[in-house]
Amino acid sequence: MSHLSKQNPLNPPSAFEKATYAKVTRRLMPLLLICYVVSYLDRVNVGFAKLQMLSALGFSDLVYGFGAGIFFVGYFLFEVPSNIIMHRVGARLWIARIMFTWGIVSASAAFVTTPTQFYVLRFLLGIAEAGFFPGIVLYLTHWYPTQRRGRAMALFMTAVPLTGVVGGPLSGWILESMGGVQGLAGWQWLFLAEALPALVAGAAVLYGLDRCIGDADWLKPEEQEFLQRNVDAEEILKPSLSLRQLFRRSDLWLLSVIYFSFVIGLYGISFWLPTIIRATGVTHPLDIGLLTAIPYGVAAAVMIPVSRRSDRQLERRWHVAIPAILGGVGLLFSVLFAHSTLLAMMAMTLATAGIVTTLPLFWSLPTARLGGLAAAAGLAVINSIGNLGGFVSPYLIGLIANTTHDTRLGMVFLAGSMFLGALLTLTLGPFDEPARVLAEAHNRAASPQSGP
Repeated sequence: MSHLSKQNPLNPPSAFEKATYAKVTRRLMPLLLICYVVSYLDRVNVGFAKLQMLSALGFSDLVYGFGAGIFFVGYFLFEVPSNIIMHRVGARLWIARIMFTWGIVSASAAFVTTPTQFYVLRFLLGIAEAGFFPGIVLYLTHWYPTQRRGRAMALFMTAVPLTGVVGGPLSGWILESMGGVQGLAGWQWLFLAEALPALVAGAAVLYGLDRCIGDADWLKPEEQEFLQRNVDAEEILKPSLSLRQLFRRSDLWLLSVIYFSFVIGLYGISFWLPTIIRATGVTHPLDIGLLTAIPYGVAAAVMIPVSRRSDRQLERRWHVAIPAILGGVGLLFSVLFAHSTLLAMMAMTLATAGIVTTLPLFWSLPTARLGGLAAAAGLAVINSIGNLGGFVSPYLIGLIANTTHDTRLGMVFLAGSMFLGALLTLTLGPFDEPARVLAEAHNRAASPQSGP
């Protein structure tokens, strides 16, 4: 493991620096985290709705898989334009717009009756959500320097496992308890109840999210100056690229393929974990919901310390690749132990922890190289292409399940995708080395003034 023990070029942070970034985190992260929890819940709650929806509407696994996945086609088509617009108009206005529209579309899914309606609404939900995630990633680069970005992304992306911890039991309870209320089925209440927070969070973003450091009146002038100096010190080291130059970069497309591989694993678990648990013999929706919370709870506990370690050592590739490999191993073990709820849950916990830990650290790679408009477009390209894995994953697993009446071969496919992503990450060579250059720039920027 010598790959993970490089010397850290950072000077020890001053008390002023620690206090300032802690203040930023306390202010920004709770709202951003809540927004992402709501976003992720509204895109994957169809995995729980499936437990009742398919039999009620006469849909097959193939119809479900296609509908779950077509979300990402709309997402892909509108991701880059959405992020470029956000770069121009600011995060507050655009993120709020995204949340309002996806809340309305998500609630409308409660009233689908045909496969075509299901496909159309899932496609529209992808359009509505396009730009949210890369927009937040870009927004965080305006506040956090490279050597703090891994843990910042990990804090933000704890929304993924938190959605499983909170959303699983909540979704199971709604399915089990709300059926028949006001003449609606449990799966219909699921879409309606879990869409409402998007509207509330959108209003909170509109009134509570600062456009930039200079607009943050809750910061002292010396804190604003310190934060801006750190961000500016990095930006001047990043190449100024036109969109044409950006699209000619081979590393942009390699990173897109890597993320595509990891997203296949993520959404394979997100959309099919309830079904996998039910296949082990658990039948009650609430019990399934409670069990899904376990893998996500462990993942939330693991991803933060791993990201902190990566930041301290300024090493990214192995910190991305090793969790990805462990995630693939967990998926394979879930196939071997599919006959046992206990053993299958242990395997899926390893898989979920590995996959979820991989993702925030991945985003430390492109954000260390791209700035300005190139960052807005580049992050959107990587995320949009990567998220096509969210279409491929549920559709292929649905196709396999529909053909073989078994999800185990689908888990093998997900494991292979995680292994491929890990291998490609290790071929990046010195791509993540700019983190060290940026860290040295941070030292230079911080040295003239360590405090007020």
